[in-house]
Amino acid sequence: MLAKKTAKNQLTLPKEIADKFPGVDLFDAKVERNRIVLVPVKVTPIATSLESIREKMEKLGITEGDVANAVAWARKKSR
Repeated sequence: MLAKKTAKNQLTLPKEIADKFPGVDLFDAKVERNRIVLVPVKVTPIATSLESIREKMEKLGITEGDVANAVAWARKKSR
């Protein structure tokens, strides 16, 4: 299938391809081996993702102190 680039550098995906990604409006575009690769992206509200991260950290037993210690360690200048 062919996709034509417009004067405004836009590409339109053929319907047969777009139909394979229902509900997807965004794609991450990158170049790999001289090819354009589109990866579907699902955007989630930041509040939802932050809450899930906090829940996972709690399940793993990671505390605020652990995070503070990790940040302090990462910010140390190597000597």
